[in-house]
Amino acid sequence: MAAQPIGRMKTLAALALGLPVVALALAQQHPNEKHIKPAPNVQDRDEIFDKEGKPKVGSKLWVLDFKMKPLRSIKVNVPGRGEQVCYYLWYQVINNTSEPHTFVPDFELVTHDTRMTYRDEILPRVQDAIIALEDPQNVLDIKNSVTITKDPIAPSRPMALPRAVSGVAIWTDPNEPLPNDSDEVKAKKAKAPKLTDSNFFSIFVAGLSNGYTEAEIVGGAADPIVRRKTLQLKFRRIGDGALRRDEDLKYNGHEWLYRASTLILPKEEKADRSRTR
Repeated sequence: MAAQPIGRMKTLAALALGLPVVALALAQQHPNEKHIKPAPNVQDRDEIFDKEGKPKVGSKLWVLDFKMKPLRSIKVNVPGRGEQVCYYLWYQVINNTSEPHTFVPDFELVTHDTRMTYRDEILPRVQDAIIALEDPQNVLDIKNSVTITKDPIAPSRPMALPRAVSGVAIWTDPNEPLPNDSDEVKAKKAKAPKLTDSNFFSIFVAGLSNGYTEAEIVGGAADPIVRRKTLQLKFRRIGDGALRRDEDLKYNGHEWLYRASTLILPKEEKADRSRTR
């Protein structure tokens, strides 16, 4: 008998046992994928789960599920830059609430030891190369951080296959030397910290929730600091970063927290919040 892919064998086994559709979805999940479900935080302004542990109907706070594959790198000839090593995170968002919600992502990769911050970039050539690896048949319609905002994430129906929307976040290291760099630029970059120098870093994902809190600035001279409910994905690097091995980048858990952002609240939201205090 010809060898069967593991995912197909699990699905056939689930069907043979008469398991429900949700079990089939779990059977098809790739073993390297991490499914991160919403979780409460003490700063939440409303409950997100009812007493049965299901999404609370009528809650003012919504949170999307997040699924991801391991952080990986790819070398691509980027227009205007030349050949460059790019890091990317393949992910999916799933809406298990009762209403559609628009996902406006904000991905930041922050190193805790070298104290550098890298923002997600829109690089069409790199995105095409990633799709060729991750989804060559273009079944998933992988989006970037702009195109994924076009349509709201539709809610998934109970006991049905999740309606996942796929996306990719991409980072490059501006301190990595490029073929067209001048000698002066190369010398400057040689002294700067590199992403490969970091052994402890996090990816912060904002936009998965409408949760926020405000903190008054001492003296009251400026607008309050807005902190958004954010998913922190923790990573560590084992071995020598100079080897640039993807297998050395290890997922080290996650946390739902409230993190300072540059978000400015609309006047109507401020008024509504003041009435609920």
